[in-house]
This record gives sequence, C-alpha cells and structure tokens, in this order.
Amino acid sequence: MLALVLWTIWPWLPSQRSNRPRTIVLYGFSILEPVITRGIFPAFQKKWMAETGQSVELISSFGGSGTVTNQLIMGVPAEIAILSTELDAQRLKKAGVIRTETWKELPHKGVINRTPFIIQVRPGNPKKIHDFSGLIQPGVRIVHTDPLTSGAANWAIVAEYGAAVRQPGSGPDAGRSMLRGIWRNVVVQAGSGRAARTQFDSGFGDALITYEQDAIWSLSRGSSRLEIVYPRSTILSEHTVVVIDSHVSGKEEKLIKAFVDFLWSEEAQRIFVESGFRSVDERLNSSNPRFGHIHDPFFIDDFGGWQKAKLSIIDDIWRNRVLKELKP
Repeated sequence: MLALVLWTIWPWLPSQRSNRPRTIVLYGFSILEPVITRGIFPAFQKKWMAETGQSVELISSFGGSGTVTNQLIMGVPAEIAILSTELDAQRLKKAGVIRTETWKELPHKGVINRTPFIIQVRPGNPKKIHDFSGLIQPGVRIVHTDPLTSGAANWAIVAEYGAAVRQPGSGPDAGRSMLRGIWRNVVVQAGSGRAARTQFDSGFGDALITYEQDAIWSLSRGSSRLEIVYPRSTILSEHTVVVIDSHVSGKEEKLIKAFVDFLWSEEAQRIFVESGFRSVDERLNSSNPRFGHIHDPFFIDDFGGWQKAKLSIIDDIWRNRVLKELKP
C-alpha cells in the first residue's frame, strides 16, 4: 500500500516538480500548426535550453481563427494566441480577455508573418481560371472557408472585393458584383483553412480560395492534386500575436516574453519562409523560390483597417446585400 501511495504522489513531490519542464500554452489558427510544432518551437526549445539549462514544452491547440477566439473568450488558459486577423484580437479586447491593444506594442504591430490569397485549381486548370473573375463562370464549383469560424474567409472576402474595385475605373459596385458571382458558385464551406484544404484534396470543388502558404505546404508534401493560380490583384493576410497577460504568472513572464521575442528573430522568420509564410522582413523572402509574383498586392490598411473593412465590406456588402440577393 505504501508503494502505491508513493507512486501516486511521486510527480508532485518537490524534488520531482523542480525537474518537470516549464510549459507555454499557445492557441493558433489552423495552418500554423505544422510550422509552430515542427519548426518554430523546437528551435526555441534548443535556444532556451542553451541559455538557461531548462527544458520547456508546448501545450497547443489549433483551429479556425474565429473558433480559437471563441474558445479564448470562454476562458481556455492560453498564454499566447496567434490569430489570422487583427479583427479577432479586437474581439478579445472587447470581451475583456485582454485589457488593451497590447499587440500593437509588439514588433510590426503584432504581425508575425504574411501570405497572399491565391486560388487552388485542379491539375491542368481544366476550368481555365486565371484570376478571381474566372471564378464567376457558370459551372465552377468553389470551396470556401466559413466567415463565422475562419479568419481565412474574412481575408478571402476582402481579397475578392478588393481585386475588383482596384481595377481602373471600378468602384464598390464592381466589388459587389464580384462577390455575388463568386458566392453564387460556392458549393462547400469549411470551418478553417485546413479543413477547406482537406475537402479540396478529397475531391470537392474545382477551385479553393486560400492562403498561398497552405497551397505551398501541400505541394511541398508531394500533393499532385492542385495548381496555384496567382490573381493579378490580391490581399496579403497579416497574422497577429496576442499575449493573454492575465494568464501569465509572474514567474513565467520571462519565458513568455522570450518566446514572443523569438518569433520575430531572423532564425524564426527564416523558418516561417521555409514553411511557405512570407516574412515581415522582406529581405528573407527571396530564399523561397515557390513564392509567386503578384502584380498588385494590397493590404487591409488599404481599406481603412479591419474595423472599417468588417463593417463596410463583410457586413454591409457581403452579408446584408450579396447573401440576401443570392437567397432563393
């Protein structure tokens, strides 16, 4: 009996607690999982061990950015969140999960990396899709992420709208027309970028609007089920790091700060580039030959930032007008 009791309490004895690795709890949007768990965190583990002699482990969860944000609002004990859009960071502030817009105090105002929105098509491009305008053709079946749960979907809507309004002589009506034409052809909506890729890989649809990084990742893993079409004009998504200060104890502040700082180090940024994300340090991006050329890249700031774009493009034009026009 004594042996059983000792075995039960062994992990909690002081001498054992001191040898247990420290932890970082991170929640992130779906397509980050491979690069964080297989690239970024192992590199940080090695660096932290060399500097402190301490081991550290990652506790992580990944999903659609909107889903992750909802989980954070419900109280999951994450110390760090990496979100697809600053819009989700703003939701955390509004819900009181964080007190201030602390991400803006981080390098690049919290933006950790970027990736343009592209179109995945079937090998040989049988539908002859060469731009967003090609998606409005009759008979094109589109796989799209769901704006209720996925940051990718919100980026995609702004990409679709922006590609139209940025053409010479165009305006809001052109953007609305583009959205109406594309969403008329959406046949599948997925909860996250990763789920959308899985559906497309399983044979659903003729085209998928998604992150360049996700397509590059699939190709680098040997996928032969897709080709990348680079729209002439598209948005570069920017992904936001948020520290949940209320979940970080005083003794863990140094560790969390060290990891967050590491995300913008040249070592980490090179790992992101190798994994298909574009670095915020432009000089590093030439090292990945898979990155395609975009004639007219644009950013969310070109539409006044996320708060304005959410109200004017996603809520007013897409949700309140386009979707209602498409209802049978």
